[in-house]
Amino acid sequence: MFVLREKKDEIEFGHGIRLTDLGGLANMNALFWRTPAGTVSPMHDHPEEQFGYLLKGVFEVMIGAEKAILKPGDAYHIPGGVPHQFRVVEDTEAIDVFSPKRPVPEPIQ
Repeated sequence: MFVLREKKDEIEFGHGIRLTDLGGLANMNALFWRTPAGTVSPMHDHPEEQFGYLLKGVFEVMIGAEKAILKPGDAYHIPGGVPHQFRVVEDTEAIDVFSPKRPVPEPIQ
């Protein structure tokens, strides 16, 4: 299976955040995010494990009690059920992979 991003719809997620669902298989899925500087996600958790890879920009991520500033080429692993939060320092592009498959988030109203 191949995914051609140019053929996928980009969803306006709210607050300038843009999301592309890259699809997945039975036990995992991937999302591409473009997020503007200044965006702060609420502290949240979900049962799925999450792996992320920063392609462009800078953000601060808090996973449980740990905090780090990530730059392009850095990655993060978030166990299921662990609270986490992102603070975007520079416009970013990142890919998140979830296992098991996570529902694609609905746009924020």
